[in-house]
Amino acid sequence: MRKITAGLFIAADGVVESPEQWHFPYFNDEMGAAVGAQLGAADTVLLGRVTYDGFAAAWPEREDAGGEDAPMAKALGDARKVVVSHSDLAFDWRNSEQLKGDLVEGVTALKQEEGGPIGMSGSISVVRALLAAGLIDELHLFVHPIAVGKGLRLFDGNAEPIRLKLLENTVFSTGVLHTVYGPADK
Repeated sequence: MRKITAGLFIAADGVVESPEQWHFPYFNDEMGAAVGAQLGAADTVLLGRVTYDGFAAAWPEREDAGGEDAPMAKALGDARKVVVSHSDLAFDWRNSEQLKGDLVEGVTALKQEEGGPIGMSGSISVVRALLAAGLIDELHLFVHPIAVGKGLRLFDGNAEPIRLKLLENTVFSTGVLHTVYGPADK
């Protein structure tokens, strides 16, 4: 069965919304390597529509520009991208398709296909649903040393408890804590 890894930039107060507004001062080579290992190693990327739209607006241009992040941009472009949305979508970015039907059933079937790891980035509502269904094998949280104060949090007050087990943790020189959790019952 294929492994799903989800990666999220998260503030110390749990906010995951709009990381582009607070994340970049903390990005360095250490974080780039960790994100590359988690997301860049995936042959399939599972994304919510909003995250997909942001990626599709940025990564193809970065690949074409040939800068230092062009290898990551190419890896994302070459990967199969499966997008979760209730609306019908049209795609311009290569290797993109829509997951139709029930999310949990669709992702369960995706995990059982032949292939390598399935990576996720952002896509908070999808991550929440898959965590609740026990389908995420590794949750990579990049905890930034900033309290944003307001915004969407990964775990809201309505969620049922989800038991996690710490698999790994690393502190980057910027003060970002990279924690990797797995399901406590596996």
